[in-house]
Amino acid sequence: MKAWFAQHLAALRDALRRLTAAPLNTLLSLLVVGVALTLPTAGWLALENLRQLTSDTPGVQQISIFLSLEAGKREVSDIESRLKEARVGSWRFVPRDEALKRLQASEGMAEIIASLPRNPLPDAFVITPADPQPESLEHLAKVFAGWPKVAHVQLDSAWVKRFDALLRLGRLVVMLLGALFAGALVTITFNTIRLQILAQAAEIEVARLVGATDVYIRRPLHYFGMLQGALGGLCAALLVSGGFQLLIPPVSELTRLYGASFTLQSLSAGDVARLAAIGGALGWLGARISVMMHLRRLT
Repeated sequence: MKAWFAQHLAALRDALRRLTAAPLNTLLSLLVVGVALTLPTAGWLALENLRQLTSDTPGVQQISIFLSLEAGKREVSDIESRLKEARVGSWRFVPRDEALKRLQASEGMAEIIASLPRNPLPDAFVITPADPQPESLEHLAKVFAGWPKVAHVQLDSAWVKRFDALLRLGRLVVMLLGALFAGALVTITFNTIRLQILAQAAEIEVARLVGATDVYIRRPLHYFGMLQGALGGLCAALLVSGGFQLLIPPVSELTRLYGASFTLQSLSAGDVARLAAIGGALGWLGARISVMMHLRRLT
């Protein structure tokens, strides 16, 4: 086992030596790999922020239950018990007097409300479901409509469906971009390893003559591709995080003007680690394919 670890450690050192031997070429390769991973990563992060923005915006993906005007405290307590048993998510009760005060505070509504003989607004419950999927929201709306003393259930299902379709389309586009740029990353690593093999063809031949196995020869090249991909993934994470940091102030100002409070979420430490792992895996794949094709030609 110690010999196995020693061989892999030596291969890793050899790969690092090759990366640092030509710093300018390495830097340019990492930038290319980083840019290839930046676009799908930024698209995915933008979709996640958009989903978070809509979920934090009041009135979006919520269900409102309006009780009948003759509903009393007993009916309100019954609805509260049903909501607790259903465990549909978070909810809040809006008494009719509170709703009237909010409406009266609106511009131009004070005189109109004052002229009314009585409060025409019903008691209401506003539910924010735990599952925001359109099918789940519509199912909950039908269930709520069947409860006693429920006069109306409001759900903008058409808007929810449009937004869900937009998110699914965006995810599909990001997946296609990810597949396209993943192929580009594999191709970049493939060509880099090919040049490494051609440049060291004589050295590889001599190593074979003194008894080096193909596994011994391939191992540093595999590590080289994996390191290049992983470092390219870290470069992509740096580019995406830097870009989102520049966008945070104007986006926060824009959402504040619309009466919302939202801050762009950048990559987490886990996202950075996953991006580096994806880059390393793609780099290893490109190196693997290149080694399999080109080492055979030297035999």
